[in-house]
Amino acid sequence: MLDAVRGGDSAAYGTLYERHASAARSLARQLVPSEAEVEDVVAETFTKILDLLGRGGGPHDAFRPYLLTSVRRTAYDRTAADRRNVTTGEIEQYDPGVPFVDPALAGLERSLVARAFLSLPERWRMVLWHTEVEHAKAADIAPLLGLSANGVAALAYRAREGLRQAYLQMHLATSPSQACRPVLGKMGSYVRGGLAKRETRVVDDHVGDCADCRAVFLELTDVNQGLRVIVGPLIAGPVLAGYLAGLGKAGAAGGALGGVGWLRRMPKSQQAALAGAVAAVVAGAAFLLASGTEPVPPKPVAVAPIPSPPSVAPEPEPPVEVPQPVPSRAEPTPQPPPTKERLNRGRPKLVASIDALGALVRDKPGIVGIRLRNVGRRATEELTASVALPPGVSVLDSGGRRGAAAGAVDPVGTVDGWSCRAGNSVRCVRPALRAGHATAVFLRVQVSADAPKGVGPSLRVRSGPLRLAATSPAGVREGGATARFAADGRVLTRVAGNTLLSCPEVVPECAAARAREPERRDNDLWPMTPLDQDDDADTRTSSWAELALPEGSRVVWAGLYWSGSGGRARKIMLRGPGAEEYTTVRAAEVTTTAMPIGSGYQAFADVTRMVRAGGRWWAAGNAVESGVSRHAGWSLVVVAEGRREPYSQAVVLDAATVIKDGAFTVPLRGLTPSAARARLDLVVWDGDADLPGDSVKLGGHRLRPDGGDRDARNVFDGSTAGRWNTFGLDVDTFHPVLGSDPALRIATKRDVLLLGVVAVSVPARS
Repeated sequence: MLDAVRGGDSAAYGTLYERHASAARSLARQLVPSEAEVEDVVAETFTKILDLLGRGGGPHDAFRPYLLTSVRRTAYDRTAADRRNVTTGEIEQYDPGVPFVDPALAGLERSLVARAFLSLPERWRMVLWHTEVEHAKAADIAPLLGLSANGVAALAYRAREGLRQAYLQMHLATSPSQACRPVLGKMGSYVRGGLAKRETRVVDDHVGDCADCRAVFLELTDVNQGLRVIVGPLIAGPVLAGYLAGLGKAGAAGGALGGVGWLRRMPKSQQAALAGAVAAVVAGAAFLLASGTEPVPPKPVAVAPIPSPPSVAPEPEPPVEVPQPVPSRAEPTPQPPPTKERLNRGRPKLVASIDALGALVRDKPGIVGIRLRNVGRRATEELTASVALPPGVSVLDSGGRRGAAAGAVDPVGTVDGWSCRAGNSVRCVRPALRAGHATAVFLRVQVSADAPKGVGPSLRVRSGPLRLAATSPAGVREGGATARFAADGRVLTRVAGNTLLSCPEVVPECAAARAREPERRDNDLWPMTPLDQDDDADTRTSSWAELALPEGSRVVWAGLYWSGSGGRARKIMLRGPGAEEYTTVRAAEVTTTAMPIGSGYQAFADVTRMVRAGGRWWAAGNAVESGVSRHAGWSLVVVAEGRREPYSQAVVLDAATVIKDGAFTVPLRGLTPSAARARLDLVVWDGDADLPGDSVKLGGHRLRPDGGDRDARNVFDGSTAGRWNTFGLDVDTFHPVLGSDPALRIATKRDVLLLGVVAVSVPARS
């Protein structure tokens, strides 16, 4: 049909409109405010694509992804502050041969999964989009491809294998270490279970020790996740979830349109332009050839052969090729004189967002984050951000007083030139922001016990003539994990910790339990006794943990958490690398919880002034309750800044929540979705290694921890970074892709867990 349209057959284009208009409307409804404007965007998009097809451009197979990209570009052009009309002579510049990247998703197209997807033949991209992103049935897709349902299944299988191969090629092109190269070469067969036992063991051992290859293995095991998390937003934008929901409601209701009857359904303002576009097909094609604007055909690069699926006859396909993008030819035409439109392109342009970090919970403190990015080509003028907080939410200064009374407000984390004051609203000011740079400011707030739910903070930004606004989609909640600290910049998170109770050394089996050998690794199978590892006669319990920080990094914030059974321990002792004596640390906050064997607690203290470097840190205390099913331990959580680190976002969330026979959800709000893998650390108290059924899910996918038994179905097994069994304490690290609306779901079936801390750092798309 696309070939027919290029030959001047408008009826074929009517069939395409009939098949895909409902999808275009579903996406347009997420992008523009009124239904009338939705119809205008859809009509304008179809008009432009028809013109491009008549000129020889446009898609050849993957019409739906191309259409959605075009809808986004049309909506963006209509709503941009410096919008301009796209004339017929400029239509080639509009051609979305590459994804239109929303400023909120800048950098997504550079991820390996996205690059691998875009390198595939259009037909493969089409079937992957319909099957894996839109979840369409093979029978519904068959008419779009001229295949049977079995043929669609076969093509989808080959496309997924092609995506894996292309993804591996992208990884090999990044110059991995010499030890990783042979393993990556076998990874495709390894995922399919096609390696011999000896080779499988070799790859098993390497993947178990190499975080980079483990990440590749996880990507290849579930390519669908990469398609949903990265490719979906890349094509449909940040509103992917709304688009899919609208598409599901629309179903097959594209209308019983045939021939060119769809033209009469368009707004009258679009009918003349579209009719003219049909008439100009031949002339447009001649102009395109004369102008020399046709992109240079990509040079194919051969990829390893891909096996066909068993028991399904695949559709004949051309040899598997992964086209590599090449730069377009430079235009030989001279530069026109400056115009108002051309000057506008050099202006600053801001993108703003405001959101709670984690959750705003009644009767608890929290953090509201404001982020700005200059996506224009010139520096802004001075920035002024005015924040309106929801009813019952007040800003706090560094001393914990309500900002409205104190006046000046100290932002949290890396301040980045901001200064803030509170009155009826919060007003923050910052010097000019350079082109291509981002900035963030975080405000500590207090939520009252009777704050109304569902109302989020809002933001207005002023910079010279620029004006923009943003509103948080999430407001006050009844429960959840609240933010303790947040920072943007070249930041990272690290967590260390150890137990203060262990099994009795006098019992022979205790040595095996401490060494994590199977059986009797739970604190409810032993009368737990104090663990005392230091040489200080004045301490009853003590243990150490290694805080691993990159060389040259600087600690921005450090929090000490400790927990135990029974009464609250309001103090603990801490000793850093090279120190001879302990320093007493008193709790700034203690949360008491109900546990199956009585009460438990989690205490917190800010120890930023004490913690300046990594190395071996010791904790000791005397108020520890011994006995069966008792736990006691400590954890040091750090946010550090390093010159060699990528620009990242970091947040530390406090939960102090008991999970029993169910699940607890932690929204990771306030973090910009990224294709890069995040670092996620969980501190959990009282987990038992021999009670399976614990899981951590993100976006419905189970996460596998880096340490301990590495069992995704029994995550909390009494393990930290070392090889010893840390009874009653887990410090687990994961490296997931967060996705567009990340939320952790921590569940247990048989165990009882006290979820303590969630620390996240993720490279920003910069």
